[in-house]
Amino acid sequence: MSITIGVDIGGSHISSAAVESKNFKIIPGTYFTGVVDSKASKDVIIRKWGEVINKTIQEIGTDERIRIAFSMPGPFKYETGIAMFKDNDKYESLYNTSIPEELSKYLNVKNVSFRFLNDATCFGVGSSLVQDSLVVKEKIIAITLGTGFGASFLDNNLPITKGNTVPHNGCLWDKPFKSGIADNYFSTRWFISEYEKYSGEKLKGGVKEIASIQNEYSLLIFEEFANNVSEFLMPYLINFDADLLVLGGNIAKCHQLFLSKITNNLKSKNINLPILIIENTEETSIIGSSYIFNELFWEKIKEELPSF
Repeated sequence: MSITIGVDIGGSHISSAAVESKNFKIIPGTYFTGVVDSKASKDVIIRKWGEVINKTIQEIGTDERIRIAFSMPGPFKYETGIAMFKDNDKYESLYNTSIPEELSKYLNVKNVSFRFLNDATCFGVGSSLVQDSLVVKEKIIAITLGTGFGASFLDNNLPITKGNTVPHNGCLWDKPFKSGIADNYFSTRWFISEYEKYSGEKLKGGVKEIASIQNEYSLLIFEEFANNVSEFLMPYLINFDADLLVLGGNIAKCHQLFLSKITNNLKSKNINLPILIIENTEETSIIGSSYIFNELFWEKIKEELPSF
């Protein structure tokens, strides 16, 4: 059985699981997660990553070479595995660190191969792989809505980062929107800021807490969010000629408060495409990351990996 360990790195967590490479299923009993302080020292962060990954390694119990695939946020040198986190308030102690070199010190096995791919791209690839074969779409735009705003453009499961049908680097977080960039409007901090602006109350529970309140302020904010998402995505959906829009991340778990509004807004502009909500974002990203050890896939994408 061909097994790859997929690892999802988030702003405050690490998740690890073994994926059966032929059917893209997480092997039961191999999924582990842990809380990570992204402002900690390099050694503390890497040690924690190693602890969680070692639990997965122990469960698979193989003597073969271990393949570890990372769903990794940027900025990052994905082909070489060097972290470039700087001025983004997370993992800055890892700046210019070789993850394969440092992490190997904390793993219980030494025969390891590492590969890395952008976290939003992994989610997009994973969302394509886990679909029922009857509903697979050729052109997919997948976005993650959480502490940050991630995006990927896929054509027949291949991430597209260049060309006139996609934005620069295949990214959306840094594209202009209203008085700033998209990341300022499609992330948790926007919801918290808007709720405080309207209600005068500062919440600590994030989007989930705002969704649970369901007062006039929260309903107004989710409607405004839906209008912003629709307005921002429309030109990209049209230019890419997307067949499917996939939404993931913690904010997507509150989709009952904004999805119908987005759908109606798009339909009013004659954009009729299905929208798929994926709530198990981490597991989907892990599955997507494992696919980078598919050699045909890797050969097609490695020359286009963004490098910062």
